[in-house]
Amino acid sequence: MTERARTTLHSAPPPAAFPGATGLTVLDVYDWMAPDGLRGGSAHVHLASTEGYLVLSGEGQLQTLNAGGYAATPLRPGDCLWFTPGTIHRLVNDGDLRLAIVMQNAGLPEHGDAVLTFPPGILADPASYASAASLPGAPGAQVAEAARRRAELAVEGYLALRDQVASDGPAALDDFYAAALRLTAGQVPDWRERWQAGALATAGLTGAHLDEIAAAVPGHLAAAGLWRIAAPGAENGASGPAGPDSRGYGMCGRLTTYPASRASRLL
Repeated sequence: MTERARTTLHSAPPPAAFPGATGLTVLDVYDWMAPDGLRGGSAHVHLASTEGYLVLSGEGQLQTLNAGGYAATPLRPGDCLWFTPGTIHRLVNDGDLRLAIVMQNAGLPEHGDAVLTFPPGILADPASYASAASLPGAPGAQVAEAARRRAELAVEGYLALRDQVASDGPAALDDFYAAALRLTAGQVPDWRERWQAGALATAGLTGAHLDEIAAAVPGHLAAAGLWRIAAPGAENGASGPAGPDSRGYGMCGRLTTYPASRASRLL
């Protein structure tokens, strides 16, 4: 093979990214009391991303609502499950529930690919929805209280929606889905760019690797690397896992995130 052919097939070393352009998060599910007396976080739906759970510890349940109806799935350590876009979901914490979450299309969920199940009046008004869904920028008790109010409001709307599905069938979800699409349609250009630079580019890179293998060109093998994301807080001198103060407030619980942008190359 000529040097020119080798250069053409040789793929550049990929930037730091989690495998498959997914996102990895450890979630400590809220133990806040909801309007129905159960403990847990907000109910919401993803429009473009599949979400996977691996139960690390504790017990609870995953409540889901979609065209197939309502289901409550027990969660026990070692369980692995996932659900596709359009599945409204709510985590219930029966005691110290902790999950590892793998999210498709890293970058999309962090930039709006989730709609909370607020009551219809809030969903119908973008300004009201944004106000109810947002959290204060400064850390502290105000953030926790805002996250708690957000969860209560989302569960309130979810319970009403669940009752509607039970009485009227899956068609009761149509209005919610329509409202979710209206709220997010304007974000699609940004999401498309993130998807093209992330998941699509990663899939294309695999194709380039297969071309090199077929041509017996070891380009991507020679560019192999090892990356590491330090335990959150380690950059500030901590030696162990993240403490409570370093976790963010997510829709379902306290989040320990592992963004690829924080990765350092070791080899």
